Amino acid sequence: MADLDAALTQLRGRVVVIDVEAPYVYTGTLAELDTQHFVLENADVHDLRDTPTTRELYVLETRLHGVRANRQKVLVRRDQVLSISALDDVIE
Repeated sequence: MADLDAALTQLRGRVVVIDVEAPYVYTGTLAELDTQHFVLENADVHDLRDTPTTRELYVLETRLHGVRANRQKVLVRRDQVLSISALDDVIE
């Protein structure tokens, strides 16, 4: 668990991609984290039901073109998160 906490702490201040159980993808700068939430700033909350784009293609386009922020700040519940990674770790 200590390794996981250290890895998450290293993501603070970086632009991240968060995949959740719901049909949403979150991208933005990881500003804060606690035991219950991730806090993203300058974030894009993308509802995958609004477009025919797949999750993978959307993340790749965000990697290539940058985050299209539609929220100044958003809290993401950690118990809904399937994965989190730095946007610059996305392979083109």
